Amino acid sequence: MSTHINAPEGAVADAVLLPGDPLRAKFIAEHFLENATCYNEVRGMYGFTGTYNGKRVSVQGTGMGQPSLSIYVNELFQFYGVQTAVRVGTCGAIQPDIALRDVVLAQGACSDSGLNTMRFNGLHFAPIADFGLLRRAADSAAAVTGKPAHVGLCVSSDLFYDTAENWKLWARYGALGVEMETAELYTLAAQFHRRALSVLTVSDHILLGGQTTAEERQKTFTGMVTIALETVTA
Repeated sequence: MSTHINAPEGAVADAVLLPGDPLRAKFIAEHFLENATCYNEVRGMYGFTGTYNGKRVSVQGTGMGQPSLSIYVNELFQFYGVQTAVRVGTCGAIQPDIALRDVVLAQGACSDSGLNTMRFNGLHFAPIADFGLLRRAADSAAAVTGKPAHVGLCVSSDLFYDTAENWKLWARYGALGVEMETAELYTLAAQFHRRALSVLTVSDHILLGGQTTAEERQKTFTGMVTIALETVTA
């Protein structure tokens, strides 16, 4: 029985977009989906289902961080039969050739979280994206945004305010950006044999400085949403 998503049977589509911010979920439903209806308001974590290109798509807020996302993705996979889950979120860039508002496609996810340490009894699991989704998103990114997406590793950190500056070590090994959810999404997709991808917009630059506003992050990062929708409905 689902605890945090209160949706009737059949209310959630096979493919779901996963923004962390529930207000971004509402924005996506209102501006991208046709005939969208709200199926969840529990704890203010909005979920909607509508159509895009004539195909049913849902969008479900997940909250911030891997533990919060884990709750919603577990319920979507276990109780609602979701087959494809695409995170649409933000990251902080840690490479000099990445600019604010660029799109990053997370091919794999490193992490400092203890979730997989507990799950795998100290062994190391490598969470990766579904290749079919990744290829589709990469092929459509330039047409949607006017420039190719960056494809590579992201870092899913439990620390938003990283006073130890561990990002510098991740950057030395080629990671593109830091966010807080992708590693758990990819791990759960592997566990349940589902497809997952993270499409991320660079909201701030940890290495070079600079950031976008909260309102811009909520309402104007539309390129990644279009990429994600085109990917799941192709």
